[in-house]
Amino acid sequence: MDSDGRDEQRVTWAVVGTDIGPLMLAATRDGLVNVVFHATDAVRDRALERLAARLGGTPVEDPDSPPLAEAIRQLRAYFAGERHGFDLPLDWSLISGFNRQVLRELASGVPYGTVVGYGDLAGRVGQPGGAQAVGAAMGANPLPVVVPCHRVVESDGGIGGFGGGLETKRQLLALEGVLPEPLF
Repeated sequence: MDSDGRDEQRVTWAVVGTDIGPLMLAATRDGLVNVVFHATDAVRDRALERLAARLGGTPVEDPDSPPLAEAIRQLRAYFAGERHGFDLPLDWSLISGFNRQVLRELASGVPYGTVVGYGDLAGRVGQPGGAQAVGAAMGANPLPVVVPCHRVVESDGGIGGFGGGLETKRQLLALEGVLPEPLF
């Protein structure tokens, strides 16, 4: 328990190098809880502060903890083109309500190598006309790449936005064969 009488959650973290730059991964006893793009020291430190504030306790660097070691293994296989999905326990505690509903549908219903429109995804969760709300859910995704918000695009064929930056989204979609690889 912490000084306020709340149960503290043990949070472990690691930074892993990938084709899209360093990703910070964080996990609780329930599973992977956070993936953070462009994990420079400053970005990582801000993310760790947010996790400590939301989940309690001080996150501990431990890439060998079972949930992180498995997540790192699966991410490396994904970026090597050897894995098309993730089989990891996920801790959804950083997201709730409509956003969680949308992200769960995305994770289970939009496979590798495919895309879905914001409006189509809204319809799948019973909110036709909720494309903007789906966009907000994508922006709030605490588990990008693993919960593949890069697969959500505009209905007119545009790439849409992306918290990791449009170049990162293009790279992920190219990896999955949805877009051609950049020439340079």
